[in-house]
Amino acid sequence: MSTEQKYWFPAKRYGWGWGLPSVWQGWAVLGVFFVLLVAGSVVLLPTRGSTIFIAYSALLCLLLVAVCWLKGEPPRWRWGDR
Repeated sequence: MSTEQKYWFPAKRYGWGWGLPSVWQGWAVLGVFFVLLVAGSVVLLPTRGSTIFIAYSALLCLLLVAVCWLKGEPPRWRWGDR
């Protein structure tokens, strides 16, 4: 078994943050995020209005960033291949 840690979300080559997922777990997290976002738009927008949907979307985004922070490469500013 390998002791090397495999990041779900690799760092972007330029700038700060994470790129597209590199393993299936990251793709699953991203897929669940989009499914919950679409489901929230179908359920919350017609019944509760846009303010509740915006709060719901912000919460989902915060959860996605938390997962990226925990399972992704440590964030820092990157200038490409140097």
